[in-house]
Amino acid sequence: MTQGEARVDRAAELAENLADVRRRVAEAEAAAGRPAGSVHLVVVTKTFPAEDVRLLAGCGATDVGESREPEAGLKARACADLPLRWHQVGQVQTKKAAAVAAWADVVHSADRERLVAALARGHARSVEEGLRPEGHVLDVLVQVDLADDEDRDPGRGGAAVGDVPALAEAVAASEGLRLAGVMAVAPAGVDPRGPFERLAQVAARVRAEHPGAAVVSAGMSGDLEEAVVAGATHVRVGRAVLGARPPIV
Repeated sequence: MTQGEARVDRAAELAENLADVRRRVAEAEAAAGRPAGSVHLVVVTKTFPAEDVRLLAGCGATDVGESREPEAGLKARACADLPLRWHQVGQVQTKKAAAVAAWADVVHSADRERLVAALARGHARSVEEGLRPEGHVLDVLVQVDLADDEDRDPGRGGAAVGDVPALAEAVAASEGLRLAGVMAVAPAGVDPRGPFERLAQVAARVRAEHPGAAVVSAGMSGDLEEAVVAGATHVRVGRAVLGARPPIV
């Protein structure tokens, strides 16, 4: 198979998979009695090449998710000519916050005040250096840990439910950042419906204090339907669109 033929095959595979996930989202919206198009699909392209991002854009994808530096920044710059919205969906080390702030349009994983402060500093620096235009705002979501207290795993990231209001206030008060909403990953090995309902309650409390914080980012390849029923506005899907991830080296 020639390189050109391989590219055509990959484009067809991605188009088919993307259409299937969009169908799943649409059916979940209908089942939940929600308007068509109310849920945004973020295609998580981490570990996959920039060429796949280009193929996805050709299929109509508008939002892509990344999580690892420097891979994410390099890929975003390689695809800077595409009309894409870039999402940082994984945990962010404080020392890499400035790098993330230089390319991400949305950060889904703010889970501590030190990180919020580092993102604000990094964003300000990116504006000063001309990487971002004057007046640019970085959307930030508070990541919520939905595990029960006795089952919490600090390695998974996320703020305890009781810490969310203060963290949301810290984001809202930071110059250059905009509190966009909340994000969570359902705990492993449990029915995701309960955790996603809990996230919906947390999201409602955040919106009561910050009416513009309307984003609820929840649901991935295996549980997007449950997330949509619970009120997710954004689902983050990688494997169901791109296939099994290549080994991380």
